[in-house]
Amino acid sequence: MNKSQLITVLAKTEDLTIRSAEDIVNTFFKEVEKSLLNDDRVEIRGLGSFKIKQYDGYDGRNPKTGKKIKVKSKKLPFFKVGKELKERVDKL
Repeated sequence: MNKSQLITVLAKTEDLTIRSAEDIVNTFFKEVEKSLLNDDRVEIRGLGSFKIKQYDGYDGRNPKTGKKIKVKSKKLPFFKVGKELKERVDKL
């Protein structure tokens, strides 16, 4: 499922206009993004949690040339699946 499909399903199931459903979905994603940018953790019970992970820099290799390169430290979003979703998927 992609974002536009989610908007369509929300509009149909909640009897909303596409525009209203789109506003709701966009607001949700915007608020999750804002929280992560503030280094807050976002937890959605039954689904999982999002957080920012800090990765240290390291010495790597360019796969094309084999030349050594320095990879800078970085922060990346990380999603950890919740126990309930994990169990539901495992039953499939």
